[in-house]
Amino acid sequence: LARRFQPVFVNEPNVEDTISILRGIKEKYELHHGVRITDSALVAAATLSKRYITDRFLPDKAIDLMDEASSRLRMQVDSKPEALDEIDRRLMQFKIEREALKKETDSGSKDRLGRLDREIADLEEKSNSLLSRWQEEKLKLSSAQKLKEELDAFRIELEQAQRKGDLGRAGELAYGRIPELEKKLKAAESADTGRSPMVEEAVTPDHIAGVVSRWTGVPVDKMLEGEKAKLLRMEEELSKRVIGQDEAVRAVATAVRRSRAGLQDPNRPIGSFMFLGPTGVGKTELTKALAAYLFDDDQALIRMDMSEYMEKHSVARLIGAPPGYVGYEEGGALTEAVRRRPYQVILFDEIEKAHPDVFNVLLQVLDDGRLTDGQGRTVDFRNTLLIMTSNIGAEYLVAMKDTDDIDLIRDNVTVLVRQHFRPEFLNRVDDILLFQRLKREQMTAIVDIQLQRLQKLLDERKISLSLDDKAQEWLAAKGYDAAYGARPLKRVIQRYVQDPLSDMILRGTVRDGGVLKLSADREGLTINGEPVRVFA
Repeated sequence: LARRFQPVFVNEPNVEDTISILRGIKEKYELHHGVRITDSALVAAATLSKRYITDRFLPDKAIDLMDEASSRLRMQVDSKPEALDEIDRRLMQFKIEREALKKETDSGSKDRLGRLDREIADLEEKSNSLLSRWQEEKLKLSSAQKLKEELDAFRIELEQAQRKGDLGRAGELAYGRIPELEKKLKAAESADTGRSPMVEEAVTPDHIAGVVSRWTGVPVDKMLEGEKAKLLRMEEELSKRVIGQDEAVRAVATAVRRSRAGLQDPNRPIGSFMFLGPTGVGKTELTKALAAYLFDDDQALIRMDMSEYMEKHSVARLIGAPPGYVGYEEGGALTEAVRRRPYQVILFDEIEKAHPDVFNVLLQVLDDGRLTDGQGRTVDFRNTLLIMTSNIGAEYLVAMKDTDDIDLIRDNVTVLVRQHFRPEFLNRVDDILLFQRLKREQMTAIVDIQLQRLQKLLDERKISLSLDDKAQEWLAAKGYDAAYGARPLKRVIQRYVQDPLSDMILRGTVRDGGVLKLSADREGLTINGEPVRVFA
């Protein structure tokens, strides 16, 4: 067959060529879906598909984007508008209530029936007005659609007449019918009713971005004013959960803002950070807070406990087993998770415990934002935020006093980090951030955070929990340990608050809807004035 067929290699078109292709087929898709596709939507389809949909090729993926966005818009046009649907639902609810009240004879029901009749009449008037507007807009769209169909039929007929040599008919179509229809179509599309339309009639870049977001999970929709404000106050929100680590919070927030503003290097991850510090100071908590802030879910992150990757062969678990080995079809723990959901936070917990070969695998992720799995598929990491935590140098940070020079401590920790990690690995990490040990005065804020979480558990039973300054100070003093961070406080709250509360709930001392007040005296913590019963 190689002698009988000539191989023809077709390269993937670039973005500019793809836009030209989309412009050529746009009219057919407009005709099929009955909507108008703006030129800016075509540009968005080509550029966004190139940037975010990495497992397919142009122009196919851009055409599919345009097709799906158009079909979604058409479904919205055919569906009842939200404003009209809401009024009709209320109307139905009131009519059902009116039928029930007709059977009642008391004066209160009769008064309510009279008010209902007036409300129903008012809603029916609004519904009829909106319904006529909607039908008017649909009629406008359908008339434009008919003109497009006629125009398409005349253009096909023109091509056929030119091929047959019927110059008379070709001239009539080219200089008479087609220009006339084009003029009518332009007038129909530009007709202004003077009111804001109830249904959208044109596919815009926002529609394209919405489809990309649904396909990939990457939030590339146009940033609303609310989201801009949310990103600008990111440090403030993260600091509510992570106490005393302003430098780390600021660095991570800056990386996220840079990415969402479109100024991030498109061939690298959103950011890669190494968090260094003693245990219990908020390294993992900041990662969870970031995931919760970006995705409204603490669990929207991939957590890789690197203590599970201490052997040389465990690298295969990250990217998948090679061909011929058990588990080849399953894929890697890291690559599969990112391939299925490309936009999330990846936490490499206690990175110093991993085998050195693991760092070799991460080199291309940090540099090029991609990784090839065991099956030869390229997985895109450009929309991930990589965070590595480590306890290297923790002894310096724990022993640090308020009078010590932070730059000197940083230098000592940096020496240890360079001894453990290779230069080519450290050189690819965006920033190495030191987490300070927690101070005594910061513990009261952490007490509030921990008790807010406990309150969420009590909310299911509608039990209210409050504490005064004495209780807050008592818990903070009891739970403070410079070497172990905030974790001892969690155990103190568990022992002195959660355990006694669970006992009170089981004994029936506290019932659903109850109020609990925490305070402290010389003897210790009290709940509603009674000393806390501590379980050994």
